[in-house]
Amino acid sequence: MKNQIRTAAVAFSILAIGYYLWHGLTSDDMFAWVGWEMSLPIIALTVVPIAFAFSGDGIMSALTGNNSSEYRNALMGLGTVESVRNTGVSLNDQPQVRIDFRVEGVDGKVFPSYAKMIVPLTELALLRTGVVLPVRYLPGQTDRVEVDLSGDSSAAQNAMNQALIRKGITTQAKLDIARDGISAQAVVSALAVPGEIRDGYPRLDLTLIVTRPDGSTFEARTEKFLPPTQVSQVQIGRVVRVHYLPGREQELVIALAVNTGP
Repeated sequence: MKNQIRTAAVAFSILAIGYYLWHGLTSDDMFAWVGWEMSLPIIALTVVPIAFAFSGDGIMSALTGNNSSEYRNALMGLGTVESVRNTGVSLNDQPQVRIDFRVEGVDGKVFPSYAKMIVPLTELALLRTGVVLPVRYLPGQTDRVEVDLSGDSSAAQNAMNQALIRKGITTQAKLDIARDGISAQAVVSALAVPGEIRDGYPRLDLTLIVTRPDGSTFEARTEKFLPPTQVSQVQIGRVVRVHYLPGREQELVIALAVNTGP
């Protein structure tokens, strides 16, 4: 879409200026150069910069609320924010920012990339180093990505789950429990850190007091690998959401928000 808009604008500019010159050079009218045709190059010189500006990275997405056609059905990856900086461009007083990512693709390979997007001022503070966002990328053109705007939370969650499985952070069995198990609240009663780390995620051994839906309780022990920013969510005394299977209550999993900080 971006290339189509820019090509159309340039083509119109060439035709408009070409017609104006042809008309002026071939007409016997002494006012040929100052007729209505003179408006054509003026319009052309106005349209081209506007077309290029509004078809810039992130501008069309901000106007439509969707990813560009090129990226709409592209592969889903996970982008970890490494830096954010203002580009100096704005739309309706909302700044365009460049976000540098470390992206993990569907095949597990990691590559550096970036995206440009319009971000409301009220959401800028959410774009901090370490935040994980679903992104769309094109194989063979991984230098640039687009933050996923589809709203397809299931696709984003699946990409996150597969990445965690590859790293040994979780297992498919635990994901099945999270999907099919009973949801309940639990209180962290004990916490131990054995020192094992996987992909920057320290292992935590937790003892939980779980409250069943009928109000009765049971004690369970589980291990969980967490990013350092989420360790504060499982300190002793904290209330967490868990899932477990009836008859297999010791096989429970803890559900935490992905990008929740301390």
